[in-house]
Amino acid sequence: MLLPLLLPVIFLLYLRYDPKKQAPGDVDDLKVYPLVGRFPHFVKNQHRLVEWSVHVARRSPTHTTTFKVVGMPGVVLTANPDNLEHIAKTNFSNYPKGEYMLTKIEDFLGRGIFCSDGDQWLWQRKAASFEFSKRSQRKFVVDAVGSELVDHLLPLLDQAARHGRTLDMQHVFECFSFDNICRTAFGEDPACLAAADEGSTTPPEKREAIEFMRAFDYVQNAILVRFVPPESMLWRVKKALNMPPEKQIREALDTVLGYADRIVRRCKERGEADPGSRGDFLAHFAASGARELTDDNLRDVVTNFLLAGRDTTAAAMTWFFWLVSGRPDVEDKIVHEVHRFRRIHGPTGSTTFSLDELREMHYIHAAITESMRLYPPVPQGMHVSKGDDVLPDGTFVGKGWAVNHSLYAMARLEELWGKDCEEFRPERWLREDGTFQPESPFKNPVFHAGPRMCLGKEMAYIQMKSVVACAFERFSFRYLGGEEHPGMEISFLLRMKGGLPMQVTKRQPGPLEGF
Repeated sequence: MLLPLLLPVIFLLYLRYDPKKQAPGDVDDLKVYPLVGRFPHFVKNQHRLVEWSVHVARRSPTHTTTFKVVGMPGVVLTANPDNLEHIAKTNFSNYPKGEYMLTKIEDFLGRGIFCSDGDQWLWQRKAASFEFSKRSQRKFVVDAVGSELVDHLLPLLDQAARHGRTLDMQHVFECFSFDNICRTAFGEDPACLAAADEGSTTPPEKREAIEFMRAFDYVQNAILVRFVPPESMLWRVKKALNMPPEKQIREALDTVLGYADRIVRRCKERGEADPGSRGDFLAHFAASGARELTDDNLRDVVTNFLLAGRDTTAAAMTWFFWLVSGRPDVEDKIVHEVHRFRRIHGPTGSTTFSLDELREMHYIHAAITESMRLYPPVPQGMHVSKGDDVLPDGTFVGKGWAVNHSLYAMARLEELWGKDCEEFRPERWLREDGTFQPESPFKNPVFHAGPRMCLGKEMAYIQMKSVVACAFERFSFRYLGGEEHPGMEISFLLRMKGGLPMQVTKRQPGPLEGF
């Protein structure tokens, strides 16, 4: 009964807050208000929730804070690895994604593997796990990534270096990752990377894919409004009345889902024409026999894998290249490792590297991992409690409460990573002999943890290590965005606001590098 009275109070507190008057480093003291508790702080900081989560985590001895309004489900924000292990593994069945989140994104991602719970999630997980575990599938990914590198990415970088053209590397990586995931997962070759060259004209047959990417990006950003008060209480009404921004979201979704439907149709047509010949994931998934798959099921597979396969990798590569551009010592070590492999294996004539060679590049693996620790592609995870529970640190969680874990904050806690926790230091991941030393996935949950741990982890590393090794062997990259830290644009992922403008310079080959 208190809810209708409390919501205007929260909204008024939100309206009184002016983020322009708050200095970037300012934080509040999380004052507890009558009835609404700390929740107004949560509302007024929603525009910078990722950065603010660091303050919230640091101010609590257990790195956990509860935001609760009387008469409403609470929100728990934690950066405690023990709590995450409890949520993601020990008491996994009590913390699904939850209908609160799924209903808001169902028209975008359906009930695919990343947006489903229970049996619907389990059968997809089993089918996908079988495909990802095959060595033949990993080799297929290596070959596809290598082909995209040789045919598209390296020539684009070479042209930029020759003509002194500035590249938005975030856009380049998004195009590259989109082409690659379409090729490996769906048997498609949209060739969007060719359009990243500003001097080229997009062929008519490729415009469909370019329009899809634009619509996909728009939906990711726009749909998050559904989670933000007061829109979180109004979006269903606006959707029913076809009012902005729901009208624009629907129009963009028509483009996204139409493109995904065409991928499914072409996949089935090729499979019928030549059964058993396809190497891509979607064809194997459709033929897995896990259950009778409808076209809608397969369309959900497409949209879910595009989100995971394109956007996470592109976001990780964007922050990595920015970090390395400010650390010439790290760049030198990356180049040294690549040259060492060339010396060991000799001039094989191959531009790219084999799966076994990539696995042995421990420093590059460590540098990428360290970059993702500091700038996780998915900066925050969300679950909903099915029943009352108590987290390991003593925090009470009520039925229906949202429990969010902040990866971004976990990376910036001295208790977990030491006094240099905010420093980009790949060596923290290496043993004395130079081999990679992993950490607990609950301490560094970039690929999540527990039963929902990302199945594509190895394939993501294959793609990223291939790009880093081949690109830095030939080129050096300089950030042209000024001295300030780039802004963060939050969609479903951690994108760099304004892109990543970089100057590409051809690396001069040394005496042992000219092959």
